[in-house]
Amino acid sequence: MAYNYRFAFFLTVLTALAGISSAALVKEQPLVLKYHNGALLKGNINVNLVWYGKFTPTQRSVIVDFIRSLNSKEAATSAAPSVASWWKTTEKYKGGASTLVVGKQLLLENYPLGKSLKNPNLRALSTKLNGGLRSITVVLTAKDVSVEGFCMNRCGSHGSSVSTSRRAANGAAYVWVGNAETMCPGYCAWPFHQPIYGPQGPPLVSPNGDVGVDGMIINLATLLANTVTNPFKNGYYQGPPTAPLEAVSACTGMFGSGSYPGYAGLVLVDKTTGSSYNARGLAGRKYLLPAMWDPQTSTCKTLV
Repeated sequence: MAYNYRFAFFLTVLTALAGISSAALVKEQPLVLKYHNGALLKGNINVNLVWYGKFTPTQRSVIVDFIRSLNSKEAATSAAPSVASWWKTTEKYKGGASTLVVGKQLLLENYPLGKSLKNPNLRALSTKLNGGLRSITVVLTAKDVSVEGFCMNRCGSHGSSVSTSRRAANGAAYVWVGNAETMCPGYCAWPFHQPIYGPQGPPLVSPNGDVGVDGMIINLATLLANTVTNPFKNGYYQGPPTAPLEAVSACTGMFGSGSYPGYAGLVLVDKTTGSSYNARGLAGRKYLLPAMWDPQTSTCKTLV
């Protein structure tokens, strides 16, 4: 089982380009993610990282610092808006806080399964550091690794590495995110690259100087939030369980106020580097994070 989320956004862009209002096609429905009474990932959650392929130490630190920033008291009390304040919205989903802690890490720089992976390969890699109950294993693939469906209908996915009958007992959730720098930055690293579809405005400058990794942060943030609120296909979502709109994928393409298909919205700009961001994290890092659905207001909530 794996959930994908980018394709719907580009369909929306294409509709807008054609000059057709979506409201003219179908009456707009309120955005409500229904809770389906399944298990959520709450409390202390270990996030184990499998680095598949070659990542530089700087690239790894950008991603690790992001995960550490999600629940950092230091980040939460730093100048707003913060990564921690973004993640705090997940507390509004039933069950309270999901506290993510960086767990084990595994570097697989020699591509043991080759440079072209299928879905079963992702599940197999996710079991390398499987922590069982209350854990998420994140598989990160380098920019020279192709993955089934990557750049075609997904930039990442989340699912379960165990059978249906064992999910509740083991809680073996996993996430996969690919680095799209060389393969499809216009699809999986937008708005840091011109989109492959839609209006061709100038891209935003990535906050950490790495289009591929900053794009991975957007997709990782999306999938971590989706995972803790809908880990086993019976949590919070709208639509069919096989293609659900989840906590952040329901708000795809929204980063700041006034966003619309092809425009990320009004975000902050670093006066020195000219880079765009909307959240501050540990080690002085800055990130651009997508909007998240707020259960209390039934709206997509942005940080700025």
